[in-house]
Amino acid sequence: MGAGRLRQRCAERKIRQFIVMSAWFIDELRTMNNQIKAVLFDLGETLLDFGKVKATRLFRQGARLSYDFLKSCGQPVGNFEYYCWSNLIALRFRHLISNITKKDINSSALLRGLGTKKGITLDTQQWRDFAWLWYEPLSKIATTEPGIKETLAAVRAVREPPLPLGIVSNTFVNAYSLEKHLKQLGLLDFFTVRMYSYEFDFRKPDARIFKIAAERIGEAVENILYVGDRIDKDIIPALKIGMQPILKAAYTNAGKTPPNGAWKITHLSELPALIKKINAGIHP
Repeated sequence: MGAGRLRQRCAERKIRQFIVMSAWFIDELRTMNNQIKAVLFDLGETLLDFGKVKATRLFRQGARLSYDFLKSCGQPVGNFEYYCWSNLIALRFRHLISNITKKDINSSALLRGLGTKKGITLDTQQWRDFAWLWYEPLSKIATTEPGIKETLAAVRAVREPPLPLGIVSNTFVNAYSLEKHLKQLGLLDFFTVRMYSYEFDFRKPDARIFKIAAERIGEAVENILYVGDRIDKDIIPALKIGMQPILKAAYTNAGKTPPNGAWKITHLSELPALIKKINAGIHP
């Protein structure tokens, strides 16, 4: 074999080695860039399981609790049935409007406004207690996955420093009531970022709420895992902006397949192992 031919083969071999090493380096770089550094959760049917609820029955229970509270405070509440139905009609009408405008209402502010017009006067803490009593019947039917506190602690401990956790929820329930519920369950302190759609002029699936959540939790979107139960409002928009989404099995997605690029889990307890798998470069 001539010297020129030998040099050519050596050059070709080096080129092949360079291509292989480049591909390996790019793959490693992609894996490093896509490391999970924060986790965001939806609330209903993800962290808290409410199931299919009988909304009117729960509303009447909340109406009774809040009505009795107002009476005990000496407030002019009038007849219970009128109190209940007038609030229900007002809330349903505003909810209908919110579905058109894609902006969730602040139900606490609405009910407070209705009460104020009827001459009800309460201090700040009493209004908070009033709002909680409307929500309390719903809180009593909510369940959480067994061992959820241990699961969330394990998720945070997947890497150092611990992963920050956050909540991004479409809701018209006021923050005080939701966070009182989470505190009762011993979950509140796990979440350094808590965002509720009624606080914004938009809601999921609007990309803006996901981007703000990323800014508040302090990580790039590609380094954030988003866990939710709705394909249309959680998984697809999270995918579109570059987050790594996980569909949590719930009645809201029964029989549905997550889109390409998304994982699916049955229990939150699967998260620590799955995050390690993602951080090792394994893709759905």
